[in-house]
Amino acid sequence: MQLNPVDDHRLAAVSVPGHGSAEVALSGLVGCIGSDAFGVQGLQQINRWLPAAWWAVYRLPDDAAPALHALHALGSVGVTDRTRQNCQVYRDSLYLFDESLQVARDHLSQHRIALLHRHSSEIPMRHRPEIYSRNGLRERLSIVTEQVGAGLLAINRFRHESQPSFSDAEIEQVRSVSPLVLACVERHVALHRQSQPAAGVLERLPPRERAVCERLLKGWAHEGITADLGNSTGTVKTYRNCAFEKLGIHHRNELFALALSKIGRTG
Repeated sequence: MQLNPVDDHRLAAVSVPGHGSAEVALSGLVGCIGSDAFGVQGLQQINRWLPAAWWAVYRLPDDAAPALHALHALGSVGVTDRTRQNCQVYRDSLYLFDESLQVARDHLSQHRIALLHRHSSEIPMRHRPEIYSRNGLRERLSIVTEQVGAGLLAINRFRHESQPSFSDAEIEQVRSVSPLVLACVERHVALHRQSQPAAGVLERLPPRERAVCERLLKGWAHEGITADLGNSTGTVKTYRNCAFEKLGIHHRNELFALALSKIGRTG
């Protein structure tokens, strides 16, 4: 495993031979901030400079299982997107055996950002077949930082077996622009959180019931909510029913109407 601290003051416009410049790609990433398609569009923009098959933004609390940090901060290009499924596999138990998390925390005690590079051959055997081998992933390159009171934030980029390994030059250049990539992702996450619909209507609900309702308002099916929250479909429906009872409604369309009425009163 290769781990490098990041110097926040190096933001040069760099390029990889055969690809576009990082400056152009990151300008495109800035333009995607706030979009519901940030995951796919953002990956496409970065891939103009440095191709990868998948990316995902994880929140890694100190005292709880990991979670995808933002609903739209994930995506794939050229391969089937199994990010949510892999997140569920990872959070079920594999994260407990991921020693790279402690390595990152040790380095972040002295640096604001760290860059972690792991080839699939370096991944523990508990972890490797379930995520890397099953999906044909070659390696992972992660930008990691620590958020006060919230644990680690990791921006993971994965290369597929059909792609070449990250070269030393590519890793160094990613290191150079890591602060800007991180700033874009953190800004998107913040904007997405601020735009959660009907926050006033849902704020009195317990966290899990509110999370289910927020996803219902975004048009998610129960299967997608199940995968994202790491619960069974039956549990998700129980949270939904409890929330609806507290809100005095019975159907999803009533939830939409409630949200729209709240927006109309505050807009």
